[in-house]
Amino acid sequence: MSFERYDELAALVPTEIVTHSYVQDITLPEGAGVLALITLDNDLDHAKPTTLGPNTLIEFGRTLEGLKERAAHGEIQGVAVTGKPYFLVAGADLSTVKSVRSEHLGRLMAELGHEAYDLLADLGVPSFAFINGVALGGGLEIALAANYRTVSSGATGIGLPEAFIGLVPGWGGVYRLPRLVGPANAVKVMIENPLSNNRSLDGASAHALGIADALFEPADYLEQSLLWAARILTGGGTLEAVTRRRAELGSYDDAAWTGAVAAGRAFVEAKTGNAAPAPSRVLDLLEAGLTLTRKESAAAECTALAELMQTPEFHATVYAFLDLVQKRAKRPAGAPDRRLARPVSKVGVVGAGLMAGQLALLFARQLKVPVVLTDIDQARVDKGVAYVHAEIEKMLGRKRLSQDAANRTRALVTGSVSKDAFADADFVIEAVFEELSVKKQVFAEVEAVVSPDCILATNTSSLSIAEMAADLNHPERVVGFHFFNPVAAMPLLEVVRAPKTDDAVLATAFVLAKGLKKNAVLVQDAPAFVVNRILGRMFGEITAVFDEGTDAATADNALRPMGLPMTPFMLLALVGLPVGQHVQESLHSAFGDRFHVSANQQKLIDAGVKGLWQKQEDGSFTVPETTLALLERHASPSSADEVLRRTQDALADEIGRMLDEGVVAAPEDIDLCMIMGAGWPMHLGGITPYLDRVGASERVRGRAFHRA
Repeated sequence: MSFERYDELAALVPTEIVTHSYVQDITLPEGAGVLALITLDNDLDHAKPTTLGPNTLIEFGRTLEGLKERAAHGEIQGVAVTGKPYFLVAGADLSTVKSVRSEHLGRLMAELGHEAYDLLADLGVPSFAFINGVALGGGLEIALAANYRTVSSGATGIGLPEAFIGLVPGWGGVYRLPRLVGPANAVKVMIENPLSNNRSLDGASAHALGIADALFEPADYLEQSLLWAARILTGGGTLEAVTRRRAELGSYDDAAWTGAVAAGRAFVEAKTGNAAPAPSRVLDLLEAGLTLTRKESAAAECTALAELMQTPEFHATVYAFLDLVQKRAKRPAGAPDRRLARPVSKVGVVGAGLMAGQLALLFARQLKVPVVLTDIDQARVDKGVAYVHAEIEKMLGRKRLSQDAANRTRALVTGSVSKDAFADADFVIEAVFEELSVKKQVFAEVEAVVSPDCILATNTSSLSIAEMAADLNHPERVVGFHFFNPVAAMPLLEVVRAPKTDDAVLATAFVLAKGLKKNAVLVQDAPAFVVNRILGRMFGEITAVFDEGTDAATADNALRPMGLPMTPFMLLALVGLPVGQHVQESLHSAFGDRFHVSANQQKLIDAGVKGLWQKQEDGSFTVPETTLALLERHASPSSADEVLRRTQDALADEIGRMLDEGVVAAPEDIDLCMIMGAGWPMHLGGITPYLDRVGASERVRGRAFHRA
């Protein structure tokens, strides 16, 4: 077997950062013989993950060829693969994969992985994978190809995220995983987790599912793994226990397999409306894998991988995930020098409602500094603090916090009815009612008690920061700090700079955002900033066509091709019709008639109706006759295609205006905000390239947002 036929693939990436295969012979205890330990390492520090490119895979394959020969000569009794600290391998190098621009090269890439991994599976001696850290995609597939696996309890980032990226697990994962963990758990790992904000497993979860045979603590992980491997090689109780456990966790019958595939298809339909091809392709492979041999399944995986590499959805996802989320989000455009940032050792939160409670918990948990909540009476303060304590208890129950961490976090959050409690705070954020006069009064009261250097932040979703700060002695200390709900889950933070906001204040905001594990985007002080302005234009178009006479189902489902996580009317009901109407009125006041304010929506609010749709006993949704009777609608209905095109054009128009106004630095920032703040689908690659592809930007602006 030779890897020379992959030379043209290797030539594509002469600058590949190669993850080398370093081999060390280790004499195992208990007379188990010699084990050749491969350590995958790119010779860079832990901030630079190990990845898989053509040159890496060729070196890995040739290393395994040499070890197979040594095994045949009796020189070694086993082979193990592990990684540098914190990583086994973080998966394929997406920069390399996106450069594969032909099906021929895509197939070569797929076949290269299979050829190398199949060697690991059939070395002639037992093979082991020691999962010491991140093992994603092709990294986890290395482990799956080994005969036995251990995992560190400190490992995180274990999974097969290919469906999220726009591909399939193309190096044996679709075939091997369900035979280890059962088909239902395989669907969880390959479909449900990737399509649920790209979740992954930790070491304990991977072991519980059956991905790993043994779980060891990080402190002596390698030593324990080597001892365990020795006991596997010598047979006896350890090997028997592994065999029994695998039989239990990996058991299935034909009905369980087909049922898992059907459940996966239902999940994909509910989550994405089948708007992207990759998840269904994964399930096609899984379905066929019930009766295929490993070789036949590998051929099918290679075909699927080669074809999906050429799809616009994959390249759109690479732009969204790699260029935006992985790169641009980590280097926010326009952020001042972080050395200007001031230290923050205490935080104040004005308000004790749901949003304020979420903020207090986030600041205490992530920054580990004292946080004080204030409100107008003791009952509200007590309720706010109680909410934080209850959330900490939930995290403790789910084992997301240790008892010590829970106790420390709980002790950091206190409450007061007096703003004097902010006297020694370095950063105070208001989360009160979305009314300018109320927020101005709050800031005036806070400024009277805090130091001149204390930063005043607002969580407003739409109001002017400049107007809010206009009457203060130090308006330069005010910054917008707009979180999205739910605070713990949504990664976006719109950092809003008013005309007088000081660079040191802005730098502190960005440093805090990083400490809070949020992705900050610099936004200028314009009504509704980015996400809510774009959503407001979309809501306006959908409510307008409904008011004009388009039936609710057509209006609400017309945007399905966008693959949004929720339809417009469903999202409005979730955020609350009064909140949506308030934002719409604010935008109409600022920008005029291009932001439609629905009189019918106001009628629903006045009547106490929570949303247009009502769920029926069979799970379907209808608009009740009693709701329709409240409304006054015209007789000019639109088709679904007309609604979609109208909305696309409206979004292209609004985004073009935002860029002309300098609300953000570039279209990429609009895309980043919508992905992280509104759940814009990765497979569409950001809202601006999507509007380019469907022709809306050309129709409305006469030019695309991005160069071809």
